[in-house]
Amino acid sequence: MSLFVIADLHLSSDGSKSMEKFGARWSDYMNKLRKNWQAVVSPEDTVIIPGDISWALKLEDAKEDLLFLESLPGQKLIGKGNHDFWWSTAKKMNQMMEENQIQTIKTIYNNAYLFEDCVVCGTRGWFVEENQQHTVGDVDYARIVNREVIRLRLSLDEAVKLQKQDGRDLPILVFLHFPPVWNGFVCREIVDVLHEYKIESCYFGHIHGAYYAPRTTVFEGIDFILTSADALQFCPMPIYATDF
Repeated sequence: MSLFVIADLHLSSDGSKSMEKFGARWSDYMNKLRKNWQAVVSPEDTVIIPGDISWALKLEDAKEDLLFLESLPGQKLIGKGNHDFWWSTAKKMNQMMEENQIQTIKTIYNNAYLFEDCVVCGTRGWFVEENQQHTVGDVDYARIVNREVIRLRLSLDEAVKLQKQDGRDLPILVFLHFPPVWNGFVCREIVDVLHEYKIESCYFGHIHGAYYAPRTTVFEGIDFILTSADALQFCPMPIYATDF
């Protein structure tokens, strides 16, 4: 079994939302994704998707996009992104997937998963730099950051439990949607939590079009790895044990 990661699929099965404003690389991206995914991912593999799964606004509207994911090989662990307005409670999402026989998709939400070489956990995260946000109205940024820190801790605590139960001191890999460190900006609160739990590898998405940027940025001893779909040419990136 192998682990892969790819964020920001921005699925739009009905074609109502275009991503081509982000560049020609997004042309016919869902077919590119299907072809590349099928070429590298086997049924026994797992693909982690840290947010921005679907453009749908309601859970019922995300069905076709989730069925698209279901049709692809492997298990999928999905996290919430800033565009995942369809995201609902765990109970409602599980019920919807059960009703539609979606069996290969699970959520990363205040929990963790044990794999052969690592433990996986994460949350959405948040950009601290307010001028990087495109929110409407008055937004309490400190409250949002605090909420995401709480969720990250919950997920990390579950990861530590699995780590101790397993007994092999496996590394914990964190998957966020927003980058805690990017282009000179630092979400200090989240980075400090990563240090507290001795995290060495953190994967993120959200960033589009930054093809000049290095895939991995090292900040205070932590590897921050960009995994946005367009940065990966719409091909899931393998996560090797030798990388962490």
